[in-house]
Amino acid sequence: MIFALFCLLSLAGCAEKAADRGAAAETRTLTIYSTSDLEVFQPVIDDFRTTHPDIMIEYVDLEAAELDRRFREESAGAGSPADLLLSAAMDLQVRLVNDGFAAPHRSPNAAMVPGWARWRDEALGFTFEPVVMVFNRKAMAGRRIPMSRPELLAALREDPEFWRGRIGTYDAATSSVGYLVVSQDARQSSDFGAIAEAFRDNRVVTAGTTSEVLRRIESGELAVGYNVLGSYARAEADRSSNLELVYPSDYTLAVARTAVVPKSAPEAAAAHLFLEYLLSIRGQRILTNRSRLSAVRPEIDGPYSRLGIAEKSVGPLRPIALGPGLLVYLDAQKRQRLLDLWSGHSAR
Repeated sequence: MIFALFCLLSLAGCAEKAADRGAAAETRTLTIYSTSDLEVFQPVIDDFRTTHPDIMIEYVDLEAAELDRRFREESAGAGSPADLLLSAAMDLQVRLVNDGFAAPHRSPNAAMVPGWARWRDEALGFTFEPVVMVFNRKAMAGRRIPMSRPELLAALREDPEFWRGRIGTYDAATSSVGYLVVSQDARQSSDFGAIAEAFRDNRVVTAGTTSEVLRRIESGELAVGYNVLGSYARAEADRSSNLELVYPSDYTLAVARTAVVPKSAPEAAAAHLFLEYLLSIRGQRILTNRSRLSAVRPEIDGPYSRLGIAEKSVGPLRPIALGPGLLVYLDAQKRQRLLDLWSGHSAR
């Protein structure tokens, strides 16, 4: 679903100032393609425009694969390409950089981004997104909530009747972020194959977005959501006492929403300004305090900061690093083999 937002100038105030100067104020329109819901990102846009009122923003919310496809088609001549690409599908953003589409962004703020969230100064992470499990407390009443993948696997094996049809996760075949996280689980977890088999045996329910998984957990349709983006989950849990987040104690993956400024950006200067704002202390605080997205910079503190997450009772935090290693599972054959293993097609 695509949402477009046009942030308009206060014409009366600007006209008054322009009349005093004897010239009309010049405006620009910055086009942003993003995988973040507009509702989540609205505070960021509003605050940016308080310091850059001459920049109007067209914000287009897209699924990651569609964002990548649309940008590539427009860059090939099918239309005017976007000025800034913001996506949680880190592997697709790395591929854009690898294919030569990105312009570098260098600044003192960019230099403060952790090394794992920065590649060639052309792909820059601006959030720190833990990947969590979410449980419905009412559904789990009287049962011990699993705190790790091995504990979840043991619970599935002990009582399959309870779990059947009540486990939710991303559809890795259609969700780019879902596929990214599955590919990293395959690298990190010795239980990956066993978990995939247990999910299939228990008729796992798949969805295209975190929001859809969370809705089904909240309604009681699902008892647990696996590999859910923590920012959305935590915001929902703050509104509902029925949800419990678990940062898996064996390891907790972390995704970085990643920014790329295309070389072809019609409003490149405005795109760099917006990216610089996202990476600044002010922008990171807005992301944390108002959008409830965990900031990537280590200086930011609070419950939604990296420190706020690390202080919880969790196992090793394992951020997914930006870099050419993410291209491995984008190979068509490797992708199909992984999806076959995850879905069980190869076993039939």
